[in-house]
Amino acid sequence: MSTLWSIDWHALFVPGGSLAEIVLRGTAIYLFLFVLMRVLHREAGQFNIADLLVVVIIADAAQNGMAGAYQSITEGVVLIATIVLWDFGLDWASFRWPAVRRFVQPRAVVLIRDGRIEWRTMRRELITEAELMGRLHQDGLQRVEDVYRCFVEADGKLSVITFEQARASRQRRRRRN
Repeated sequence: MSTLWSIDWHALFVPGGSLAEIVLRGTAIYLFLFVLMRVLHREAGQFNIADLLVVVIIADAAQNGMAGAYQSITEGVVLIATIVLWDFGLDWASFRWPAVRRFVQPRAVVLIRDGRIEWRTMRRELITEAELMGRLHQDGLQRVEDVYRCFVEADGKLSVITFEQARASRQRRRRRN
């Protein structure tokens, strides 16, 4: 019964390996996964069930590469802190420097321009006509010809601007000037 409630405090909090190695492993895997996701042009708003499954599998596979076989809570905390610091660091750098922002945060992509679908962009972004029309229907639009611009935003969501909205915006700007 005593072994059931005994705790090895030393093994629980004292790292079994180098904390610097954990930071290096966490950094390497985080940056690799970040670049991989950026190259694949996937944002959180664009994930479907298959994408989510891939992320979970990658996370499980990367865990061994990041941490090796860590045993202590301290090693786990250091690894998590490394990943969070890299995430914060990239956010900070993208806020501070436009060149980093262009890499870290993808720009909005035009799917409809002046009432015409940009088919090449649709293929590149892997958006079907049915998905696009579904989004237009959510805004009460039945025809592509009524759309001035439709964008895939950096967060993966679609934004729609009708010709009517664009005209009203231009008129407001003229009145201000």
